[in-house]
This record gives sequence, structure tokens and C-alpha cells, in this order.
Amino acid sequence: MRIHVLGIGGTFMAALACIARELGHEVEGSDAGLYPPMNEVLAEAGIPVREGYRAEHLDPAPDQVVVGNAMTRGNPAVEHMLDEGLDYESGPSWLARHALRGRHVIAVAGTHGKTTVSSLVAWILESTGRKPGWLIGGMAPQLGTPGRLGSGPHFVIEADEYDTAFFDKRSKFIHYRPRTLVVNNLEYDHADIFDDLAAIERQFHHLVRTVPTSGCIVAGGPEVERVLAMECWTKVVRLGYGAGGGGLSARALEPDGSRFEVRADGAGGGRRIDVEWKLAGAHNLHNALAALAAARAAGVDVADGARALGEFDGVARRLEVAGAAGGVTVYDDFAHHPTAIRATVEALRARTEGAGRIVAVLEPRSNTMRRGVHRDTLGPSLAAADEVFALDPGGLEWSLAGALGPRARVRTDVESLVEAIAGLVRPGDRVLVMSNGSFDGLHRRLLARLSGEEAA
Repeated sequence: MRIHVLGIGGTFMAALACIARELGHEVEGSDAGLYPPMNEVLAEAGIPVREGYRAEHLDPAPDQVVVGNAMTRGNPAVEHMLDEGLDYESGPSWLARHALRGRHVIAVAGTHGKTTVSSLVAWILESTGRKPGWLIGGMAPQLGTPGRLGSGPHFVIEADEYDTAFFDKRSKFIHYRPRTLVVNNLEYDHADIFDDLAAIERQFHHLVRTVPTSGCIVAGGPEVERVLAMECWTKVVRLGYGAGGGGLSARALEPDGSRFEVRADGAGGGRRIDVEWKLAGAHNLHNALAALAAARAAGVDVADGARALGEFDGVARRLEVAGAAGGVTVYDDFAHHPTAIRATVEALRARTEGAGRIVAVLEPRSNTMRRGVHRDTLGPSLAAADEVFALDPGGLEWSLAGALGPRARVRTDVESLVEAIAGLVRPGDRVLVMSNGSFDGLHRRLLARLSGEEAA
């Protein structure tokens, strides 16, 4: 079958394309403005990508069009697809039919930590010989690809609540029918889709309704209880709160969380297991517990899961070192919600205590951020940083400078932002760049400027 993927550059759709290729299909796609790492993933998989959404990209007609949720009516390729009566399907629906059917699906949902927890679960299953499949919206170098079919019974999927497609406004995760579900946490996000937190919670309860009685739900925190209280028919494992249920908790043994103790009760045997790993921050201890609980539901002993955590190298764009120049280290992080921003800055502070300053650089790129939903909590989320820079993308109906406070330096273009940062930093400083996009290559430009080289 020849499949054309519209929106193939998105993390979900690129991973889906890799799985479709593994299933033996001829796969191609269209997108606009691809950037790393997904353009590299697609190139390595030998999947051709056409720039833009021109109608002729669907001529000759493919056997099926898989439509990403960024596609809208009015898009030339979408209009051609509908006018010509081409066979089409959403990405989540296609995945459910072709890759998830008959599998033990482990779905990782929640506002924060989905990519990290999904990667950790996939790595635990892989390193313990279970040959899982996975679809993850990010890159963990040890996994090699964001999407793999796998030959074992388990399939790990990062399950987000965003809508499915322009023709299916249900949350994507409704399609997955997990046997093990992780709800890591819940906060208000996706203001372009949901009116309030209650609307998000309703979608999560729809997801809870799909988990069988014989399955398992891993509840990441007390805020998840509101969803479970709507009715729950499945065993619940609670992380670090509540009582019983075979829960897991952790205690940091180092300030940055690079060494910690896991306490397993109930089915875990009441054991205490020490873990030493490469990740940092209290939020990642929580992510580790969620991954261990999900893996245990899939049959992995907690001690074996803990050993796998110690071998995990991390996820791209999660407090990842982009490079160093002039004695300054530049970190890249995906954080784009005040809670994640605060956790990331505090994790770096704990890891580099006594070292140089933390210079935080923020791009408010998400729809929720641009709408100003988090403007009151944005400034406080950066309190642990020594210096703050931000890019004002224009078109905001609120004051970015006002939200961040007088100590923030706000610029309207990346070039002047690079110059301002380069003029401030000194050897030993850590520059933490946070964006859920490419930030127009700011990391590369800054490193080139600090090393006195021309940016490639």
C-alpha cells in the first residue's frame, strides 16, 4: 500500500511513518518547515518528504492518506483529498488498527513528563528483553527511533489529549485502548482546544473508561483523583501518595536526584532499592516512579526496572547539553509550561549548585502561552534563574515584559537576543534555552557567537 502522510514532520506523524514503513508500506509525506530531529529521522528511514501542502503532492493518488491533526480545511492538500474522494484516516485511528490491535498497550498521559516516562518504559522493556513497540513524541538516543513496531506483546505510546483531526475532535488517546494507563499529572493546557481544566478532565475520564478491569491505572498525583472519582473500574497504583494499592515512592539521596531510593509496597514486596542515574530533578524522580509502576504492570520486577533506569542516557531536548563555547554551557529543553519551566530551572540549579549563573532563555511559543493563560505564573516559574531573557514573537495581547518583571531582557528577534546573551555571559555560566520549537536555531547561533565562528 502506498501511504501519504500529511503533516509528516510532527513528532507523532514521523514516528507513525516509521512504523508504517516497518509494516512494509510505501510511505511518503508532506509538511512545511521540518526541523531536527524529525527531518533526520525521516531521512534515515528513507521516507521522502515534499515541502508544503500542494495538491499535486497527492497525484498520482496514494492508496491512503493519513492526516495529521495540524491539517485544517482550506489546506490545498486537504481540499484536493476531499474533492477527489481519496481514502483518508487520522493518525491515531490508523495506528490503532495497524499497530495496537492485540497488544498490551501502555499509554502514558498527563500534562507533563509524557515523553520522558514513555521513553523510560520503552527502555525498561527493551533492556529486559521484551522487544516492545513504541511511538514517542521525542527522541531517546538509546531507542534509536521515535516509532517502532516491535515483535513483543507490549506497545508503549505517548498519549496526549490534543484533538485527533479536523474531522475527529476527540482526544487522540481515546483511540489507543490501553491495558496499562499512566496519568502522570493534570493541569490546564491547550487553551486553543479546551475551555477549562474541567473539560480536560472529562476527556481523561473518557480515557479511563476504556481501561479494562483487569488492567492497571498509575495515578501520578492527587490532582488525578478528580478524574478517578468520576468512576473507575480498574486497579489504581498511586505514586508517593495515598495508601495501599501496590504504590511506589522515592526519596532523593543526592540534592539533584541523581541518586535516589525507591520504596515498593504491596505487590512489590516492601523493598527499598537504590538507583543511580543520569537524569536530574524532583520531577524526574516522579517520572521514574511512573515508569517503574507501568513496567511492573507489564511484568517487570521493580529491581530489574531500577537497574534499567541506571543505564538510561536521557531524552533529547530534556535538559540536554547542546554544546559549550567560551566556558559557557548551553542547554536545550522542551519546557513551555510554567510548571515544567520551574522544574527544569530548579533541576539545573540543584545539579550546578556552587557553579556559574543560570541564564534562562524562553520562547513563549505554544498556543496556550501565546494566549496569555499562564502570564501570571510565568515570571515566578523563572525565580531560580539568575538572569532571564525572552523572545517576544509579536502579536501577543499581553505584555511579555510585564509578565516576566523588570529583571527580564526581552527582544523581538533571535539575532539581537543572541547578541544580548553573548554580551552578558561569562565563563562558568549555564544558558538554559526553553522552547517547544526550534527557536530559529538560537542554540547553534549562540554557540557560534561565543566561539567566534560563523553560524552554519
